[in-house]
Amino acid sequence: MNPELPRLRHVANLWTLVWHPSKKREWSLERKLRAVKAAGFDGFTTQLTAEHKRWADKLGLICVGYFAASNAAKFAGLLRQQKAAGAHHINVHLGQHDTPTPVAVTLVKRLLREARKLGVEAAIEVHRNTCTETPEKTYALADDYQKATAHRLPLTWDFSHLAIIKHLSPPYWPRLGARPDLIQRAQQFHFRPFNGHHCQVPVTDGRGRLSPETLDYLPLVEKVMATWLAAAPPGREMIAVPEMGPLWLGYNLHGLPGSWPDAQILRGELEKCWQRALSKWKPPKP
Repeated sequence: MNPELPRLRHVANLWTLVWHPSKKREWSLERKLRAVKAAGFDGFTTQLTAEHKRWADKLGLICVGYFAASNAAKFAGLLRQQKAAGAHHINVHLGQHDTPTPVAVTLVKRLLREARKLGVEAAIEVHRNTCTETPEKTYALADDYQKATAHRLPLTWDFSHLAIIKHLSPPYWPRLGARPDLIQRAQQFHFRPFNGHHCQVPVTDGRGRLSPETLDYLPLVEKVMATWLAAAPPGREMIAVPEMGPLWLGYNLHGLPGSWPDAQILRGELEKCWQRALSKWKPPKP
């Protein structure tokens, strides 16, 4: 790996492997993580435990932490737990759908202050049923946080939630690329194929070919990566999660391709997008 270039880290979300290969025959954690390693991923993300760290250390995988919280009094403990389990980057679902923006700003300030004390990096995921469930709430939170602190808000981007709320049709970039400053600030990106009706569409058509919906989606991925790279100095890392949800919780549906096989194919497509965007990269001017 060339240290003079920005880097893409492929990170699998372990929830993709829930109920894989079936609910009755779900793989053990060891088997899941060995499969993640064998598929070429650099690491995995989940709400981490000591067991995750043990296997990550054994297999040479990086850990990205996660938790959901609305109570500021719990932030320090949750962050410590994820750090102890091997995380430096931690993804957070913050607040609820009805959390007012002023309250959300206070929560973010507390969360990021606690993260700095611990030497970890927390990011707020753009996600339904949280304080960032619409573009308007996300951007208001980011703007008010920057006014209060003079710093840009670190986000974990999942554009699928905003696309379905806004009922978007391709091309997606004109609406979803409205805040390049926040894209460039971010390091965690959950890349999930979507359309304006479905938060998740199949990567493949069931016969091994990319679905038409994924072909509509990938230009957004490349545009996001190119925008991020425009401000990325040498060595900066983007964490890319091919975010395919499982049958559990209803993200995938019976009769569609499996989430884990599709996630592996999506990982390869993300790499292709990255290489095309990286070929045009130039170090930003100081």
